[in-house]
Amino acid sequence: MTSTAQHPKMGAGSVIPRAELFGNPEHTTPSISPDGRWLAWVAPHEGVLNLWVRQVDTDDNARPVTADRDRGIREYVWAPDSEHLLYLRDQGGDENSHLYAVSVRGGDVRDLTPFDGVKAVLLAWDLQITDRVLVGLNKANPRLHDVYDLHVATGELVKVLDNPGLLGLVADSQLKVRAGVQSNEGGGRTIMVREADGEWRPLLTVDPIDALNTMPVGFDRDGRRLLVKTSAEANATRLVWIDVESGEREVVVEDPIYDVDSVLTDVATKLPVMVSVQRERLHTQALVPEVKRDLDTLADVEDGDLRVVSTDRANATWVVSYVHADGPTASYVYDRATSRARFLFHDRPRLATRLKNVKPFSFTARDGLEIHGYLTFPAGNAEKLPAVLLVHGGPWSRDTWQLNLEAQWLADRGYLCIQANFRGSTGYGKAFTAAGDRQWGAKMHDDLLDAITFAVEAGYADPDKIGIYGASYGGYAALAGAAFTPDVFRCAISLCGPSNLETLLRALPSYLTPMIPEIYRQVGNPNTEPDFLRKRSPHSYASRMTIPMLIAQGANDPRVPQSESDQIVAALRDNGVPPEYLLFDGEGHGLQKPENRLTFYATAERFLAEHLDGQYEPEPA
Repeated sequence: MTSTAQHPKMGAGSVIPRAELFGNPEHTTPSISPDGRWLAWVAPHEGVLNLWVRQVDTDDNARPVTADRDRGIREYVWAPDSEHLLYLRDQGGDENSHLYAVSVRGGDVRDLTPFDGVKAVLLAWDLQITDRVLVGLNKANPRLHDVYDLHVATGELVKVLDNPGLLGLVADSQLKVRAGVQSNEGGGRTIMVREADGEWRPLLTVDPIDALNTMPVGFDRDGRRLLVKTSAEANATRLVWIDVESGEREVVVEDPIYDVDSVLTDVATKLPVMVSVQRERLHTQALVPEVKRDLDTLADVEDGDLRVVSTDRANATWVVSYVHADGPTASYVYDRATSRARFLFHDRPRLATRLKNVKPFSFTARDGLEIHGYLTFPAGNAEKLPAVLLVHGGPWSRDTWQLNLEAQWLADRGYLCIQANFRGSTGYGKAFTAAGDRQWGAKMHDDLLDAITFAVEAGYADPDKIGIYGASYGGYAALAGAAFTPDVFRCAISLCGPSNLETLLRALPSYLTPMIPEIYRQVGNPNTEPDFLRKRSPHSYASRMTIPMLIAQGANDPRVPQSESDQIVAALRDNGVPPEYLLFDGEGHGLQKPENRLTFYATAERFLAEHLDGQYEPEPA
């Protein structure tokens, strides 16, 4: 596409190369085997992310144990036997994942769930039970995952539970499924527990406002108490024990404003020993004295936000990572007996010292609600900058203080990057999340506009050079910006963004069926209020969408189908304002293949430079 609006500024030699920002990390996701002997991680092998191993006490003899040549492997867990790694992989982003096992000694890979059109999920495992794990398969009913006992060494699958209609299944220390979540009509939730005779009964029922923030975590060692995250009888999600027989509750950790984020439980006792709350920065609290000593020691190693990412069965060795917003993540092996932390690697070492300042900020929205977010500034002048509003997906998630490669990319190209945790985002308590119910394209969008107003009034942003970009819900927000407030934005980029809420909600994947009451309550019901959803859909206002647009889509996306992008592109073409449209074969909800990511970001930064006058790295001749 050619534009006469701006004269793009090439930045060859002065910008961070796209390949260093969006290519594969050098190392990521380290973890220790349950027996404490092996270290595994994800790293490129012949240009594709694969699983690597070595013995934990040496830096030598590292070797890949998988040889994926497609979309790569990004997530895995150790099997409790310490002899296998388990990972999920789909085909071309269709999300019908199969569970694979690879031997760390021999490297042989087995598909443990070789069923076409079936989505496997790894439900539960226990490091004290070394031969088996629990797997969920929607084989009999695409809407529900029945539970199977999987013997890892032989691959034998035995069904142990027909799912009665629950999600979030939780097993006890004997790997018996004993809890799950029922989504109720109207959008509330009930935590159900299973009796010894196999019957299910309700343990905790919460109103719709608490549904998103209520989920079982795990049982204690005796199975008499269930650890639960819930906002019931509080604003923010707290951690509580619930006695399975009496229903009596005991609060473990709570914060008046911020939701409990992650919980670390002891492998042997099943008791929580560490809890994290995501405030502006991650706040981690030890629940037992010996863990507090560890955290005090580790606080002196680096100044990033500490995460304990893996422990061995004896809880003697930890793998920890330090997260930075303006630098790569650093990982260490920590010996608890000697209090020594040994450096492993940075995930993207080439980015060290080259990244930009990230500043938390807050403002008061037009109706008085306090909104938090992050600003990432380019180097040098911080006044009246061209700006890009980067909108997170979900929308039931939030931006956090950590390395965001897109924010750093935008700042490196000369833009102020604005990230706002608009109402409906999680992490700030149930009232804040519920304030986003039925507010797609309305008050949620107002919060984004108010974030821009804040940046403009603070003198940071040039009101005449504002762009908007996001993926998934963020892609919807970009389309909504072009449809509802085109006078605010010079340009918009949508990656896998829904354009028509009615058609989106009619095409939800079958495995999301148990969540439909909650989704309809939060967004709208296509069966009873299609006019409302059309009113909130950018597609209905295509005639107003006259600003330059870049739209990108994965052809196999099961969450936001290709038809969502196709229909808005067709409407814009009919209106004489054709967008740039990138359709990626072999991709699902987001772009996983490095070559596709690099193609998208090359197009996007050239597009932004044309309309916002930033820098870009020229594509190779």
